Amino acid sequence: MVKSTLKELIRFPSMPELNSDFPRDWVEFQDPANPDEIFKCDLTWLTSFWSCIYGNGCQGIDSYAPDAGCCSDGAYYSDKNDEKRTMKAAARLTPDIWQHYESGRKGKKLLITEIGLDKDRKTRKINNSCIFLNRSDFPGPKGCALHHLALRENVHFVETKPDVCWQLPIRRSFEKREVGDNEISVTVIGEYERVAWGEGGADFDWYCTNNTDAHHGKEPVYISNKNELVALMGEAAYTTLAEICDRRMAAISETERMSRKRSLPLLNIHPATVRAAR
Repeated sequence: MVKSTLKELIRFPSMPELNSDFPRDWVEFQDPANPDEIFKCDLTWLTSFWSCIYGNGCQGIDSYAPDAGCCSDGAYYSDKNDEKRTMKAAARLTPDIWQHYESGRKGKKLLITEIGLDKDRKTRKINNSCIFLNRSDFPGPKGCALHHLALRENVHFVETKPDVCWQLPIRRSFEKREVGDNEISVTVIGEYERVAWGEGGADFDWYCTNNTDAHHGKEPVYISNKNELVALMGEAAYTTLAEICDRRMAAISETERMSRKRSLPLLNIHPATVRAAR
């Protein structure tokens, strides 16, 4: 059987993954903590009802490892500090919550890092998935051991997971903009779509952000992923963003009450959220 391409997924309306080429509403505002910086945020994504469905319908990005979620390839560290923080968290793991405890250690030395195909440092893979992934045959908790460490220590997983793991599927990118004689830094907060992965994204057998199966969250992304957004933006900028999103949600609710429709003429709602609500 030939692997379905993204275009094929889009062509058949019964498929839960939708085309990512749709209009979006964006907002820009100055960073309250640094007026020389601007945040550009995707309101369509941040007010969608996406939520992680790992263990509850997630099919995994690779069909050969459906229980691996998006953990098939291991995590590429964003920098030395990211790797150092991950190492410190891994040192606190115990065999009851980490299936590969023995493989990940040699005495007191941690063996959790390898060099990826692009020569960058990343978490090791064991049997085609990340060393921190507890598989279905593990008697302890399934899924990411570093996630379970956060639960045990009663902290948010932004403190225990590699950056890429806790950020996804929020994407922070950076732009430069010329304004007169000045150059302004723009931080973009948006959706980590399939296409953002480049050529590798087209090879995913399944992906969640535009998938209606993953748009049944109880709260919109800007609320459910508050901790991640605060870590990416800072508390002051997040407060500004949340106020804008609150107003948008109120406008959506009022317009829906008046029109009894999910498709609104002036507000671009994430189509996966719209489809999921039907």
